[in-house]
Amino acid sequence: MFCGKPISVQARQCPFCREAIPQMATIRRGGTDGRREMRRGLLYMLLAGVIYYFGGGYSPMTVPVNVSSAVTTYLVPLLFLGGLGLTLYGAYFRIRS
Repeated sequence: MFCGKPISVQARQCPFCREAIPQMATIRRGGTDGRREMRRGLLYMLLAGVIYYFGGGYSPMTVPVNVSSAVTTYLVPLLFLGGLGLTLYGAYFRIRS
């Protein structure tokens, strides 16, 4: 069908064999509007709150696993701040688009 020689991308007809080149639909991949990042950030913040609530001993229920104080002191606030940052990042892209 085609001669196989390299041609321009914009060509509608092969200059060598004069075969018509079918036009391919170009799919424009839209950039992120920030919704997914905002949802993921809010989920991380909620997860940090749940871990802090149950791991810190504020819940009337007991946790079957002993949670280290390093988790509630350092890692949970880090998870919360990471979620907050991701939420703000998504909000920035949402406003920008």
